[in-house]
Amino acid sequence: MAAPILRKFSRTRGFISRFQRNFHLTVQAMGAYDAEFNNAKERLNNLKEDPGNVVKLQIYALFKQATVGKCNAPKPGMLDVVGKYKWNAWNDLGDISQDEAQKQYIELVDSLAGAESAASAGAEATGDQKFETLAVSNAGGIYSITLNRPNKKNAITVQMYEEMISALKEAAEDSTVVIATFTGAGDFYCSGNDLSNFMNIPPEGIEGMAIKGGELLERFVAAFIDFPKPLIGLVNGPAVGVSVTVLGLFDAVYASDRATFHTPFSQLGQSPEGCSSYVFPKLMGAAKASEMLLFNKKISAAEAFNRNLVTQVIPDDVFVKETTAKVQAIAQLPKESMSFSKVLIRDGEREKLHKVNKEECRVLVGRWQSNECMTAIMNFFQQKSSSKL
Repeated sequence: MAAPILRKFSRTRGFISRFQRNFHLTVQAMGAYDAEFNNAKERLNNLKEDPGNVVKLQIYALFKQATVGKCNAPKPGMLDVVGKYKWNAWNDLGDISQDEAQKQYIELVDSLAGAESAASAGAEATGDQKFETLAVSNAGGIYSITLNRPNKKNAITVQMYEEMISALKEAAEDSTVVIATFTGAGDFYCSGNDLSNFMNIPPEGIEGMAIKGGELLERFVAAFIDFPKPLIGLVNGPAVGVSVTVLGLFDAVYASDRATFHTPFSQLGQSPEGCSSYVFPKLMGAAKASEMLLFNKKISAAEAFNRNLVTQVIPDDVFVKETTAKVQAIAQLPKESMSFSKVLIRDGEREKLHKVNKEECRVLVGRWQSNECMTAIMNFFQQKSSSKL
């Protein structure tokens, strides 16, 4: 009897030893992992740039999955828009383990911190600027404005709206400026409104957000209507939304042959802005304007040229070289002559344009508060979030 008991005890002792050893290794691993996870939380709090709501939804969902596990909360009602975004993002993670969620959370924060460090290094190399979302230069009579959020496809935030208004004011008042140009950094000209603008709901609620947004948009478009000097668009890539509609207020628009133009207002439950409800039918005819403004048709650079939205289409591989030469040649023309000519061209319709701008913004304020618009935007965020998880 003694031998079997000893053998059994030996096997049991070996199991206990292996269990203790494996448990110790697991605790060590989890301890190291938890420390990295906690470090990632601290680094996230120290980020200077808002990563955008699609990424913030990913961060929220991964954090909940890492700390709680699979989504176990009741689905919020339709009126809790932000709560529903968060619930959907968490629920979409399904059954991934808490360890895997921690790992993905750490990797995501690492990528955000790395991108921000690279951007900061680039900013230090190019010198300090008063504009954070734009790259602005003034040389040889050319005031160049570059939308400078390439990692966000130059999507327009509230800050960028304010900075573009300030840049146009500065160019208008500077006597050394002959002409002003707009272009985009990176592969995009501009992807339109950063829809995270609709997520930052102030204490006064959605109505207050909509009213403030309408006032900002009206001031923004008015800055283009009243700009007293030649204004040239250099559309280096895809353009969406308001970045397309205000092109009708430019004096010339040169587009890369890979540029596209898209105004998906109906898709997002919204309505035209930038005076496009008036200018586009004048430029391209009612039917062609309706294709874009009502039916979400995306058009190529060649189609934009045929519809009189674009002055000239230039091959992408020589776009920068050729547009630089064109802009420099225009800047050599007599400054006062061009300014007086623009006043004559614009003054006949200035009052009409301001009236259209005001009415478009009034309608949009209503649209932004509608269930149709909020549902469309929520669906957009859900699709973006699901595609990145």
